[in-house]
Amino acid sequence: MKKTIVFILILTFIFGFSSLALAGWKESPHKKEMLLKESNLAIQNFKYADPEIERFFERAYGWAIFPTVGKAAFGIGGAYGEGLVYEKKETIGHASLTQLSFGFQAGGQGYSEIIFFKDSDTLSQFKQGNFKLGATASAAIVTLGASMDADFNEGLAIFTLVKGGLMVEASAAGQKFKYWNY
Repeated sequence: MKKTIVFILILTFIFGFSSLALAGWKESPHKKEMLLKESNLAIQNFKYADPEIERFFERAYGWAIFPTVGKAAFGIGGAYGEGLVYEKKETIGHASLTQLSFGFQAGGQGYSEIIFFKDSDTLSQFKQGNFKLGATASAAIVTLGASMDADFNEGLAIFTLVKGGLMVEASAAGQKFKYWNY
C-alpha cells in the first residue's frame, strides 16, 4: 500500500512538472532576476568545485545553465529545471529541462547542470526549441579535476554538480529542452 501511494505521488510530481514545461515559462521581472542570480551562483559553484572547468567557459561558443534541477524516482523517475542560455558570454534567453527515466531507481536529488556548446551550429540546434539528449549522452559529475580530461563530444560538453539528496539508480534517461528568446 505504501509503495502504491509513493508511486502515485511520484507520477503526480513527474506529470505536474511536465505540464509546467509544456505550458512555457511565464516570465516576470522578479523570476528573471532570481534565475540570473541563481545561475551566477551555480556557475561560481561549478568553478569552485573544479577550477579546470574555466577552460570550457573560455572556449565554448555558448552554454545553458540549469541552477537547480529537481529529480525524484521510484522505478519511474522525472526531473525538471529552468535555466538561462548564453551566447558569446551574453544571456540570450531561457530554457527548461525535463527528464524521464526508467529502471532501478529510488530517491530524490537536486543538482545543477551546464551544457557547453562548442560552436554556433550546436547552439542553433538547441535554440530551435526541441533539443533532446538521449540515454547515450553522458555528463561528467563535477568533482575536483573532473573536467581536466573532459572534452566536447558531438559539439557538447555536459557537467552536473550534485546539490543534495540521495538517489540510487541504474536507469536509462533522456532529457528534453525547450528554449525561449528574451
